[in-house]
This record gives sequence, C-alpha cells and structure tokens, in this order.
Amino acid sequence: MPYKSEKIRIAGTKYDRRIKLTPDQKEYIKWLREKQLISYSKLAKIFGVSKRLIQFICCPDKYLKNKESLKQRKAEGRYKPTKAEWAATIREHRRYKEQLKKKGDIK
Repeated sequence: MPYKSEKIRIAGTKYDRRIKLTPDQKEYIKWLREKQLISYSKLAKIFGVSKRLIQFICCPDKYLKNKESLKQRKAEGRYKPTKAEWAATIREHRRYKEQLKKKGDIK
C-alpha cells in the first residue's frame, strides 16, 4: 500500500535535502567575497559547504561550463545507478517524506 505522503511534493521547499543554501545566503556569500575579500576556503568553512559550491556561486560562468560537461558525461552513461541502488534511494526518500508527514511538518 503506498504512502499518503507520496503525492506531496517537497522539491524546492525547506525540506528538500538537495538544497544546501538559501538564496539569501547565496547573495550574502557573493557580498562577502566581493566586498570583504574572504577566501573560498573560509567561506566554505563558515557555511559548511564545499569550496567548489562557493566558486559556483561567485562565478556563474564556471557553474554553466561544469553543468554542460556534466550533461555530456551523463549522456555517455556515467553516474547511472543500478536498479537496486535506485530502489534503495527511492525507498529512503519515501520514508523521509512519511516521517515529515507524521511529525506534521508537511500536509
């Protein structure tokens, strides 16, 4: 029997675990880098993310170039999970959403 929470979308909300920084934090990072001249390493430590993510935020052209090369590598068939790995990922995601529903965080 499917979970009732399966139909609820959490993409783009604060419960979406793929999003590491809010738009306000990204603007603040840009400001810190441009005006305060704080290094990528220090910004990464402050916000608890990778230096690469900080670079992508500060230099959108690097992000677009990387996104394009990733698209090409994916087309070649890299990064594709096996059926068992994908099933485990989906199962864990459904359980996460069900847990949020039971807590009352999502409706």
